Amino acid sequence: MLPPADNPIVRISFDFSLRVLAYVEELEQVRRYVIAQQLLRSGTSIGANVREAQHAESRADFVHKCKIAAKEAAETEYWLLLCQHAPSYPTPPADMLATLLDIQRLLSRIISTSKANSKPT
Repeated sequence: MLPPADNPIVRISFDFSLRVLAYVEELEQVRRYVIAQQLLRSGTSIGANVREAQHAESRADFVHKCKIAAKEAAETEYWLLLCQHAPSYPTPPADMLATLLDIQRLLSRIISTSKANSKPT
């Protein structure tokens, strides 16, 4: 079952995970196993935490899971930048970092909006 099209962060993080899988396969073909595994873990964890947040027990739990996804996105950015600048590594697809930046922006807005909506008026 594919993620719902009406939830942008769920959809974009799922699509990003699929792209991570494809790039990790490329890294493994050139025997860059350690970085490939690090990228696989952090890059797919973004979507997993976003998906888990959809079933949060409270708004605070939702925010917490989104913050974890944001941390994983920051780590993923590090691994992608490392691959991009290491001469012996295959360069990540050109728009992969741009998509990750979109995810980071979305998560930031979701977190700040959720926090603002949870404050008593």
